[in-house]
Amino acid sequence: MACLRCTEPWPVAEYEAGCPRCAAEGHASNLRLTYTPSGRDISLPYPDAVSLGEGGTPLVELPELASELKLGRLSAKLEWCNPTGSHKDRMSAQLIARALDRGAARVVAASSGNGGLSVAAYAARAGIAAEIATTDALPRVYRRAITAHGATLVSFADSMARWEHLAKRVGEGAFAATNYKVPAIGTNPFGIEGYKAIAAELTSGMMPDLVVVPCSRGDLLSGIRLGFEEAGAGLPMLVAAEPFPRLERVLAGADYREQFAGDTAQASIAGSTVTWQAVAALRAGAGRAVPVDDAAARLAQRRLAACGLDAELSAASALAALADLAARGGLAGRHVVIVLTGAGFRDPGDTDLAARPQNEAATEGALAQPATTGASPQRTDPSVQQKRENG
Repeated sequence: MACLRCTEPWPVAEYEAGCPRCAAEGHASNLRLTYTPSGRDISLPYPDAVSLGEGGTPLVELPELASELKLGRLSAKLEWCNPTGSHKDRMSAQLIARALDRGAARVVAASSGNGGLSVAAYAARAGIAAEIATTDALPRVYRRAITAHGATLVSFADSMARWEHLAKRVGEGAFAATNYKVPAIGTNPFGIEGYKAIAAELTSGMMPDLVVVPCSRGDLLSGIRLGFEEAGAGLPMLVAAEPFPRLERVLAGADYREQFAGDTAQASIAGSTVTWQAVAALRAGAGRAVPVDDAAARLAQRRLAACGLDAELSAASALAALADLAARGGLAGRHVVIVLTGAGFRDPGDTDLAARPQNEAATEGALAQPATTGASPQRTDPSVQQKRENG
């Protein structure tokens, strides 16, 4: 394993606080897995992981939108065609395999919907107990689906209390299937490896010039970046679509360990934290972060629906970010892939006002255990948090 920030090599193990060297310096950085040459496009830590048939999702051409945006080609990667309806299944397969390998009796995850459902399904498939920490705003459709797989559902009034709960469970021996540290690090690197397959699938055809990814803490963004690099076909420009300025502010000079406040109905990519892995993925290929407000995401959602694709609001942000870039010029003749992470039929954003994430005060006691082991530089006081947020 190696640190994404300082490149320090480490033995293969679980690093709950991320890279030990960076943590001692007051930073929070995830690690990546490294492999001996295998002759394959990409390697996975658990190629024979328990599977529900994830991966191999369709790449659908959108010529009308390509013409409208003055692109050479526009393709949509339909990640909602995975078994539980989102990209999370690629990560869950590897995470559950890692949990089994480590002899864990229980996996725990903090989720606003898609991730929790995916972990619950794959844990059930593997015969391991699962506990999903969520907020009181979780829609009934997700509650029913998660508990149908036999997972325990624990609900909290605010999102950060979920991370505190996960920290307690990990201390008791559970395996964490999501981030729970502050400053945020990202999910266990073994899970993020699953997202590399998206890049491998994209490089099997014509290499895209840009890939636009809905982004919160950057698990998906980082995994796609690592996949392209491992496949050796070059790295396209990666674009992170976010519901309000977070990564954009960091790329402009803000400290990635700060809290970035904002309200949004884009529940799957809400949250006030940024990870180093997301920053590193964008910097690796001169990438961009594009804030997309809810109005722009809804317009993009309607434009996709007119093409036959019903995307959840968070997923539609990818098209909205692309439209913003296209309006600035410079994309004529380019091939762009938008990653559509979830379907709209179970998106509560517009139909269930109670499910909309809201910022609320987060007392210092409600924060999860710090990720760092040494003194951290001064950071913005985490006075607000999203009510619902997802990795």
